Amino acid sequence: MNIIVLFGPPGSGKGTQAKILANKFNLEHISTGDLFRYNIKNNTKLGEEAQSYIHNGNLVPDELTTEMLIDELQRNSTKKGFILDGYPRTESQAESLDELLNNLFQTKVDVTLALYVEDEVLVKRILKRSEESGRTDDADESIIRNRIKEYYEKTAVVSNYYKEQNKLVELDGDGNIDEITAALSKEIEKFV
Repeated sequence: MNIIVLFGPPGSGKGTQAKILANKFNLEHISTGDLFRYNIKNNTKLGEEAQSYIHNGNLVPDELTTEMLIDELQRNSTKKGFILDGYPRTESQAESLDELLNNLFQTKVDVTLALYVEDEVLVKRILKRSEESGRTDDADESIIRNRIKEYYEKTAVVSNYYKEQNKLVELDGDGNIDEITAALSKEIEKFV
C-alpha cells in the first residue's frame, strides 16, 4: 500500500493535483477539506464541531481531524494506497498518522510532496476559486490570510518532521498545472 502526503498552504493546488494524481496512479484521494465539508453538510457531530473552527479561519483540532480520517481510511481499506491532501497539518497529526498506518495497514508514509507558492498568489487563487465554486469559506480575504498564517505557524513544522525522515520533496507549486503534475508524478513513480 502506497501512502503519499501532498502538502502545501491553502490555494497551493494540492487538491487539484491530488485528484489528478490519484486518478493517474489508481490511489484513493482523501482530502480533509472534503471530509470537513461532507460532515458539515450532513450535520454530523464531527461536522458541527469542525464548523465552529473553520468559520473563523482556524485549523480544526487534531483529535477531531484524526477521527474523520480514521473513518475514511477504514471505509477504503482495500485500496492500493492513498494520497492525503490536508493531513497531517501538525506534528501531532503526523505522529498519529504513523501510528494509524502501522496499526491499520502495517505501512507508513512513502513520501511527502510539498508545494510552495507565494502568499499573494495563494490569496488570488483562493478568491478566484470562491467565485468559480461558490465556496463561502474562500470569499473573505481576511479569513484567507488568517488560514495562510495559521498554515505557516502550525503546519510548516510538519515539513521538518518528514525532512528528518528523508521523506520530504519540495516543489514549486506556481505555474502550469501540467508541469506541476509532471514534477509530482516523477517523484511518485519512485514509490508506486
